[in-house]
Amino acid sequence: MKYTTRMGDGFRLEMTEAEIRKDIEDGTSDAAERADVEPMTDDEVAYLLDIYKCPDRSVGVQRGNEVVLSYDSATTKFKRCNVSVSKIQSLQIYERLLGSDMLELAHIDYSFKPVKPIVVFEQPILEQALLITIPPLFYGAMPNLGLYSQPDGPSPNPANLLPEGKIAEARASYEEQIDYAVADMVYVASRMYEAGADGINFDTTGAAGDAEFYATLTAIEILKKKYPDMCVQMGMASEFVLGMHADLYYDDVRLAGLYPHKQLELAQKAGVTIFGPAINIVSNRSLPWNLARSVTFVAACTRIAQIPVHACVGMGVGGVPLALSVPVDALTRSSKALVDITRLDGL
Repeated sequence: MKYTTRMGDGFRLEMTEAEIRKDIEDGTSDAAERADVEPMTDDEVAYLLDIYKCPDRSVGVQRGNEVVLSYDSATTKFKRCNVSVSKIQSLQIYERLLGSDMLELAHIDYSFKPVKPIVVFEQPILEQALLITIPPLFYGAMPNLGLYSQPDGPSPNPANLLPEGKIAEARASYEEQIDYAVADMVYVASRMYEAGADGINFDTTGAAGDAEFYATLTAIEILKKKYPDMCVQMGMASEFVLGMHADLYYDDVRLAGLYPHKQLELAQKAGVTIFGPAINIVSNRSLPWNLARSVTFVAACTRIAQIPVHACVGMGVGGVPLALSVPVDALTRSSKALVDITRLDGL
C-alpha cells in the first residue's frame, strides 16, 4: 500500500510505509549528526510515521493540546496579495476572522533600516490599533544587515571583497555594518515600544550570517537593559549560522556554525523572551525526511529551553514545502508533529 505525501517543493508523490520510515530515520540521523544532538526515539519515529499514514487531508492535535500561534510580517501579507485594506483593518482580520493569538504590525519594507525614517508614522498606527484590538500587538522587522553594504548602504560590499581575497577588509566592513544595524534596531524598537507595542519581533535573524546574528544579540541586550520588561521575539533565518565573518564571538561563543539549540542558549543570555528556530527545507527530499530533521532540531531546543520556543513553520521552513501557497496537508502534519513530539510552546 502506498501513501500520498510530498517532496520539499510541494510536488505530490506516493511512498510505501517502509519508504516513509526510512526517510524519517535518515532525516533524524542527518540532523542529529550535524548538530550533535539526540535523534528521534523509536516511539517518535513510529508516531511521525502514523501521521503520514493518516488518510485525512488535514490533521490536528487533541483538544487541550493547542499552542499559541504567532505571526511575522502579518500586515504586509494583504498588501502583497493586493487586498485593499489598511494596516489596522488587516490586524482586525487576523484577530476577528482568523482567531490569531498574537498580532504584528509591520512596514511593507520589512526591515529596521527603512523603518527608521518613517517610525513617526508607524507610532500613531500602532496606538490606534491598540485601542481596537485585544491580542498582544508586536512590532516586527528584519535586522537585514545586507542593506548596510553598497550600493544600498555606506559600507563596502563584502560580496565584492571576498572573491578578491580581501578577507580583512570584508571583516572590517561587516563590523562597520554591525554598528549601523545595532543603532537602527535599538532606535526603532525603542520608539515602537514606547508607543505601546507589547513586544518587538526580530524576524529572519542571521540571514546575512554571523555578523547579523551578533548585531541582533547586541541590540537585544541593549534594549533589555533599557526596558527590562520588554517582550522580545527572535525568529531565526536558518538552522545554521553562516560564517560570513567567521571570527565573531558572543559571550565567548563563536557564532559561525551554530545550530538551533546553541542559538537558543545565546538568545536566552541576550534577553530574548520567545525563540523561533528555523529549519530549512531541502526541496529535493521528501517531507517525511524534512520534518524528521525539523523535529530533531526543535526537540534539542525544547529540552534545554528556559523561554518559550515558537518554531518557524511556513513556506520553506519547519517541514513545510517551499511553495507560495502552502498545502494544508503538509502544514497540518508539520504542526501536529512539532507540537506533539517536541512539546514546544507555539508556532
